[in-house]
Formats: sequence, structure tokens, C-alpha cells
Amino acid sequence: MASQPDPEPFPWHLGVYDAHCHPTDTMSSIAHLPTIHTRCLTVMGTRGQDQSLVTQVAAQYGVQSADVTKWSRSECMVPSFGWHPWFAHLMYIEETSESRTHDEDGSKTGTEATLQGEAKIRHYQNVLQPSRDPPSEEHKQIFLSLPDPTPLSIFLIRTHANLQSNPHALIGEIGLDRSFRIPSPNPSSAPSRDSSLTPGGREGRPLTPFRCHPAHQKALFKAQLQLAAEMGRAVSIHSVQAHGMVFETLRELWTGHERRVLSKREKKKKKKRGTDQASVEAQIDGEKDGDGEGGAGDAREERETENPPYPTRICLHSYSGNASNFKQYLNPATPLSVFASFSSAINLGDALGDETPPAFVDVVRAVPDHMLLVESDLHVAGEEMDRRMEDIVRRVCAIKGWGLDEGVRRLGRNWRRFVFGDEAGG
Repeated sequence: MASQPDPEPFPWHLGVYDAHCHPTDTMSSIAHLPTIHTRCLTVMGTRGQDQSLVTQVAAQYGVQSADVTKWSRSECMVPSFGWHPWFAHLMYIEETSESRTHDEDGSKTGTEATLQGEAKIRHYQNVLQPSRDPPSEEHKQIFLSLPDPTPLSIFLIRTHANLQSNPHALIGEIGLDRSFRIPSPNPSSAPSRDSSLTPGGREGRPLTPFRCHPAHQKALFKAQLQLAAEMGRAVSIHSVQAHGMVFETLRELWTGHERRVLSKREKKKKKKRGTDQASVEAQIDGEKDGDGEGGAGDAREERETENPPYPTRICLHSYSGNASNFKQYLNPATPLSVFASFSSAINLGDALGDETPPAFVDVVRAVPDHMLLVESDLHVAGEEMDRRMEDIVRRVCAIKGWGLDEGVRRLGRNWRRFVFGDEAGG
């Protein structure tokens, strides 16, 4: 299927929403936010250097309402706060709960201590692979040259505060990644680095042989999912070569809280009581107007509304699994609303204008219409972001057999349900 120039004008006026991007990596591009065609960006936090930048941008451009009709033109981003798995090694988990306490006013506090010297070496020895006990002198020098690890408790406290200050904010980008390797240190003051980029990213640095242990990644991932559950926020999830582990981590949180699926006999009884069960199912499945919630399947009981132990809305960003991987989320007993977003940057290898790969067609077709989102995953805002958003929207619409107007409206409704949940308007 070719992505050829389409004579049909692109309906920007209907509202196009970027479900996942990183413009705070290039702060000089932020001024473009209210002038680009893409109506609203979901801006991710990933590491220590960008959390305050996301807050800064939200103060100027963050949306103030779940009702898009009330937005001014300068309301054009939704902030997200999270610790990306590429930086999981830079955080340590305290051995006791004593480091996370509450002040007399109820606010959470924790130790600010970073790890240094032998404690720092032990941390990196424990969380990085391959490991050797005792570590070689070469490995010790690498460990000592890496940043001093900071405590998870402090990050969670600060993220809690950021979410309180930003009532529509998400948690993201968080998740699991089995393939990435740790880049070698490169001081932010090094003459070779691009000063226009926010420090802390890879920036083309050579890679070390080390990967972060999946168990350590999972501990950070799970802690952030639990914070999302506590605060009732949506989550943007990164998963590379870890689709099964991501699913299992989520399932650990919702086990015991599954939706009850009605049997055929129960459906008949309910119908006799005057309930139009088929209408209920159609609404849940989103088949009528694309506004259904959650996974596909039979009728379910209402989801818990009082502090469920799992996040109720998740997006698998730039979803790289296959159709079979995704189907595990379609069990009707799954109690959370699942979305999958796609980008040309990741899913198509930046191949704008090329043929759409059959594997990509298959996975998009496997995602129910009401679960689809689109994103740029770009580190800079501006014309290139609009170009990529238009490309991915046109491809998804072609695969799904939607007209552009229909597709843009559907994708917009899906994004609003993902971000705002029950607050989302039509």
C-alpha cells in the first residue's frame, strides 16, 4: 500500500492530536507550539533533566480544561512526567521504607542522598549487565564515571507534586526495554555536544557493553504505574523486546479486579429484565461511533471508580509488537482501557512516502478502531512534526478504510478519552 500524495485536503481544522512527543529535547522549538497545525501535543518527560522543562512548558501552553471547545489557541499541550527505561540505571531503590516518610502536614518527604564511591559501584554492579563479581578495574572506572544515582522515592514525591499541580497531566514515558545499551559518559560541558539539545540524552555517544537489568527496570516501571493508579492518570508506555513483560506487569496490578464477563445465560436473563444487552455491548466495543471504552468483547460490569490498584488508561506508544502480541489486551475481562499509537518515526523507520509495510498494515488492522492513536515521537516541534502527523494519519485512515474527515474525528475522540477519561467530551 503506497503512501502517495492525496488530492484530498487534509482536515487540520477538525483537530489532530499528537499522543506522544518530546519537544522539550529542543527547547528552542517550543515557541512553535501555538502556530503549528497539530492542535495539541502530549509532551513526555523521560529523565532528570527534562521534568522541570515539561512543567515550564505546561505553565505557558498547558490545557486548562478537558473541554477542547474552551481552549484558547495557546492551550496546545498536555504534560507527562515519567522516568524512561533508558535511564533506569540512574536511579536506585532504597532498601527500607524509612527513606520515604510524611511531614506533619501530610506531604511526602525522602532522602536526597545520591550514591557515591563504593555505594555507587555496588549499585551499578547490581543493576547493569553483564556483571562480574568482583567488578574489574575497567568496569569500576566506567561505573564511577556514570552519574551519581538518585533515589526513586524522591522522584516519586516530585512527580506526585507535578501531577497535583497539573490536573490533566499523564505519567510517561515509562516502560521496559531489553535492547538498549548504556551510552558512555559525556559531560554536558564537552565542546562536542550540541548545545541546542537538552542534556542527558544519548546525543550520538558511543555505547558501553552494559544493559540495565530487566528486574530493576520493572521495579521502577511498576512504582510509576502504581502512582498513576493512585492519582487516576493515564500512562504512556515504552516497550521494546518486552511486550510480554509489560503485559505481565500490568496484569500483576489488575489481578483480582478483572471485569466480570456475562455468560450467555446471564445475558438472556438481563435482556428479559428489559436491558438491551446488544446495545450495551456495541457501546463498549465502540462499534457505533468509535467512542467505546477499554478492550473488546462481551458486556462487563462497571469498572472500579475508587482507587483501583492499576492505571485505568494506558497507551502502548509507537507500538512495535505484532498483531498476536496485541490480542492479549483484548480479553473482555481486562479492566483497563488500552490504546495503541503509531508513528512514522518508529513504526515506519522514517520512510515517509514509501510503501506501507504489510506487517504494519496487519497490526493496525488488529487494533480496534476505538483503541487507535497517532503520534510523532519527535524531539522538536514545527513543520516536520506536522508533516509526520499528516503522513501517519493518512496511512492509518487508508488501512482502516476511513475517509480523512471520519478518521481525524475518530482519532481525536480516542485521544480525548485516553488523556481525559470520563471527563472527555464528544
